[in-house]
Parts: sequence; structure tokens; C-alpha cells
Amino acid sequence: MNVIVNPEYEYLRGWIENIPFSFGREGEMFYDARNTIRVFSLGDGLCINVKKFRRPMFLNRVAYTFFRKSKAFRSYFHTLRIAEKGFDTAEAIACIEIREGGLLSDSYFISRHCCPAREIREYYSGPLAGNESLIDAFARYSAALHDAGICHMDYSPGNVLIRDGLAPGEYAFVPVDVNRMKFMPVGPERGCRNFARLFGCDDVYVRLAAEYSQSRKEVIREEKAVRLMLKYKNRFLQRKAWKEKFKRFFRTLSAK
Repeated sequence: MNVIVNPEYEYLRGWIENIPFSFGREGEMFYDARNTIRVFSLGDGLCINVKKFRRPMFLNRVAYTFFRKSKAFRSYFHTLRIAEKGFDTAEAIACIEIREGGLLSDSYFISRHCCPAREIREYYSGPLAGNESLIDAFARYSAALHDAGICHMDYSPGNVLIRDGLAPGEYAFVPVDVNRMKFMPVGPERGCRNFARLFGCDDVYVRLAAEYSQSRKEVIREEKAVRLMLKYKNRFLQRKAWKEKFKRFFRTLSAK
């Protein structure tokens, strides 16, 4: 078992090393789908998320053992790197990798629980009216990420949290599920494509593009930002629709 612990949380090492043995019977279930997240309250206001990644298929077990870093490892170090660049994030506590037969089997990412917060998914379908300040704030935040060389490769409605409890008109955003990140220069094309999955409303994209281009005025002009964001949003929705058609077609065939 390979365990990496943030030095600030070294005092929790014993508890962390026991996670693979206690995970299934302790804590409160927070999310249970492809991966599983349980929340643990350790007293003194310390609330911890433990994310157990789904066990990879055989070929991916080989890849994660010899050629790529595991999702847990990447989540831990990407979170630290995001924080080092000055952005809000769920504080990284530790990661765990377990091997069976010499290959990666299970892995865990441990972080501070980010609460209270809600997903930006709430605004996927708009409306723009009444939410202008939030969209503007999110555009500026995303522009700052891109200017800092941070590109979330899974920038989706469920992977951006909005912190609650701030003053009216103030917003703070937190990226989650950060194992798929790239730290590199983010040009105008990649930057606009990064928003493709986040919203379904054209009016929101027009507003988003205007503020994003203003924040990156040395990189991209408003007209180009609008055109690129709408192009990639429509392309994403078309591909999603085709995938759904194929799924329905094969379900129909299998039912016969």
C-alpha cells in the first residue's frame, strides 16, 4: 500500500492508513455511482471526503501501474498545484494506492469536505436574466485559470462548485474531480472549447464570451469568443445526441 500524506495532516496518518479497511462500513455516503465518496466527521469541525475510484479494468491497471499516474495520485497533486497558483480548492489531505498481483487495484483521494456549496449545474439551462453577475464572475474566474495555465479537461456542470454563504453579488468557485487537468499555456481556441459542456443556453454563452474576452483582452476578441464558444457547445450537443441515438438503437436490437 502506497500512502502519501500532506505534511499538515501527518497527525491523521494512522486513520488514513486504515481507510481501505474501514471505508465500506464507516462514514456517510455522499455519492455512489462510477466512483464512491463517503464523508467522515472527525471532530473539531474537521469534515473529510474520501473518494474511492472504481477499480480499473485490466489494461488500465497495467497502464496506471507502469505508464500513468493513478487518478488518486493525480487528484492529490493537481489539487496542491491549483492551490499553489492561488485558486480555491478542496484542500488535499492524502492519497492511497493499493496493488494486487503487482498491479494497481484500488485507489483513494482524501480531501477536506467543501461545504456549503452547490453545483453550477443549477444554471445549465439559464435563464440569463437575474444571473448576469454570476455568469460574469464565472467568466472572470475561468479566464484567470486559463491565464495561470490551468485547464480542467472535464469542465462540466457537476465539476464546478459555487461556495455558499458569501455576500450578495460575490461568488467563489471550486473545481472538483481534478484528476484530468493540464497545466500549460491555454490559447483562445482551447480556452473557448473548455466551456462546451457547461451550459445549454446560447444567451448565457454570449454573456460568458463577452466577459471572458474582456478578461483576456490581450488573447481574444469578443466576436471570436462568441463564435468559438457557440461552435464548440453545438458540436458537443450534436455528438451527445448521436451517442444517445446509437445507445437507443443498440438497446432496441438487444431487446429483440
